[in-house]
Amino acid sequence: MDYEASLTRALDALPERSAESSRLSVPDPEGQADGAFTRFTNLDDVADALSRETEHVHSFVQRALATAGQLSEGVGRYNGRFDGADFDAAITDYIEEYVRCSECGLPDTRIVNEDGTQMLRCDACGAFRPVSKRRSSSQQQADAVEKGGRYTVEITDTGRKGDGVAKRGGYTIFVPGTQEGDVVDVYIENISGQLAFARTE
Repeated sequence: MDYEASLTRALDALPERSAESSRLSVPDPEGQADGAFTRFTNLDDVADALSRETEHVHSFVQRALATAGQLSEGVGRYNGRFDGADFDAAITDYIEEYVRCSECGLPDTRIVNEDGTQMLRCDACGAFRPVSKRRSSSQQQADAVEKGGRYTVEITDTGRKGDGVAKRGGYTIFVPGTQEGDVVDVYIENISGQLAFARTE
């Protein structure tokens, strides 16, 4: 088989790419109060849309919200009061860490284990990278984010709802009205676990 035929065969095997292929169609997370807990009622549907195990997504949401939780029949139940926006922010962070390819931006990825290291491998472009490592508690404390605090941050990504996304220590900060590449002064209005919601100063 000559080079041209091999190249054509390889290209034919790749997933079809279109203008919409870089966008995930993920249901909006639904939160429901349950006494001192909050239920993520459609967690199973969200995990299915991401082609990930529900337990894996649930564990990430627990860490993002910094709370305890339980998973039962595809529904997550978390200690504390949260809403759909809190869950949406956690899912946005999950997508960037465990779903979207950092090279081509497509969601055609899978998590594989290579020599004991979790890797994200892209079936669209062939790229692979280690899954992001969580920073140590001492590193996170050095870059702590507090409600009412003012910080200068760089917008490095865009959330599912179009908000700018910045990182500081172990926190993901959502800043409406900003775009990737902006460096802005922000005021932290609310914090939920490792997720912070801010406005520009």
